[in-house]
Amino acid sequence: MLIAQISDTHVKGEGVLAYGRYDTSAFLARAVDHILRLPTRPDVVLATGDLVDGGTPAEYARLRHLLAPLPMPVYLIPGNHDDRDALRQAFPDHAYLPREGFIQYGVDDGPVRLIALDTLIPGKGGGEVDDARVRWLDARLAEAPAKPTVVFMHHPPFETGIGFMDGVGLAGGNRLAAVVRRHPQVERVLCGHLHRTIQTRWAGTVAMTVPSTAHQVALDLREDVGLSLALEPPGYGLHLWKPGAGLVSHVATVGDFTTYTVTAPRSAYAKA
Repeated sequence: MLIAQISDTHVKGEGVLAYGRYDTSAFLARAVDHILRLPTRPDVVLATGDLVDGGTPAEYARLRHLLAPLPMPVYLIPGNHDDRDALRQAFPDHAYLPREGFIQYGVDDGPVRLIALDTLIPGKGGGEVDDARVRWLDARLAEAPAKPTVVFMHHPPFETGIGFMDGVGLAGGNRLAAVVRRHPQVERVLCGHLHRTIQTRWAGTVAMTVPSTAHQVALDLREDVGLSLALEPPGYGLHLWKPGAGLVSHVATVGDFTTYTVTAPRSAYAKA
């Protein structure tokens, strides 16, 4: 099973640039095209929040148009820039979306179980997993203790050292970690929000973030600086599940790069 993960697409209205600089819609269109041209097409796409920039119906309509070329199921969760109701209204045919309350759900169709966890606090940059959300996750994980599982959410449950972003991180991470530790079938916790590739060992599993399909957060590990953005290469995650091997995660860089086919036998790479 191959899972693609796009994140922090921050789609705005037509002709509107994020921060007056970034054409996030054009970046997402390129990422979608890149996914479609992969040698192995993903089975599903996870979109891990901050799908649009202002939570407006017009932005969600544009997001829907940009995602339409993807033929595989696309599973959406909100980030701090999203609006739950506007998201639901824009994607009424996505039957997995709950009609009210938190946007969290399970997908059991493939060899890897997918569980979406909603971390949104309306009007806030940071996220939260409160008692209700933690209990919901614990119950869902208990339903299939032997099936490999991916939990995906917007806000990462770990500190990164990037001071500004840690200031708008996840409340309740320790509560969440206690639940995940009880369920060793969790192969990965996949997140967005950080606009960078970051991974760490967490709660007995691996938690990671992937790049934005558009702009990245600058890699500045000082605690006392504000938000800095960088036009580093956009990207997305690819997570490959194979029985016996588990889940292996890659990050794809979106761009046009020359690929060379090497015909030398593998023995040519052995040490003399």
